[in-house]
Amino acid sequence: MLTDSNYLEIWNLTKSFPTPKGPATVVKGFQLNVARGEFVSLIGHSGCGKSTVLSMIAGLSEPTSGGIILAGREIDGAGPDRGVVFQAPCLLPWMTAFDNVLLGVQQVKPDASRAEQGDIVKHYLELVGLADAIHKRPAELSGGMRQRVGIARAFALSPKMLLLDEPFGMLDALTRLELQEVLLEVWSQHQMTAVMVTHDVDEAVLLSDRVVMMTNGPEAQVGEIVKVPFARPRDRIHLMETTAYEDVRDELLSFLEERAHIKPSIPTTDEDARPAPAAGSTVSC
Repeated sequence: MLTDSNYLEIWNLTKSFPTPKGPATVVKGFQLNVARGEFVSLIGHSGCGKSTVLSMIAGLSEPTSGGIILAGREIDGAGPDRGVVFQAPCLLPWMTAFDNVLLGVQQVKPDASRAEQGDIVKHYLELVGLADAIHKRPAELSGGMRQRVGIARAFALSPKMLLLDEPFGMLDALTRLELQEVLLEVWSQHQMTAVMVTHDVDEAVLLSDRVVMMTNGPEAQVGEIVKVPFARPRDRIHLMETTAYEDVRDELLSFLEERAHIKPSIPTTDEDARPAPAAGSTVSC
């Protein structure tokens, strides 16, 4: 039965690829529930299958076994109910920022008038700070501005959930920090269920309600889940000055450095999530 606590259900998810030596299993027995309106990040070492899991949620890759249910319906392919932001925004170069976003809006709102569709596009482009670049083509935009278009396009679809695959991984440090704030601001207005893949521990702590740490591949799975205890809205500078922030960050780094190779003795679910250490507590390894 669909509840707010299991808006996204992933059970026993496994993905194998054929090789000359037989099937190579990248992800095995991945299990997770995500609540409606929750922001969850997946972190882990390169090759652990984070993007593979995200691709299966997006419907771009079919699971070998297991299943995914979103809002009470099993996912069996790609669809506009999932807005995806990739590391590269994948914009059509001959179209303006406006037209790139409009293309998606026309697919999900075909009965709306052109004026209504245009208002939606303008709203989201303005929301991500591109009011003065609406009619520019991708070649006229910086990398950060192109990614803003990608974020606007994803939100403009009014999807059931947002999927982000290292959305700021190709950007310089300053632009990355700026777009994290943009994403937080836009997300806070919609409280959209979101799953993000990232290598950046600080990014995961700033943006997420929970951080899912994956074991090393092959046959990667959920290793540990840490709840991020900070209330929203969040101020980066204030958070980074607290002991609690350092405790959460150290807990994630400890897993990545020391425990990511250890497989759980039993399948780990979101119910096994351990709260982050309280301010001033000692982080155990």
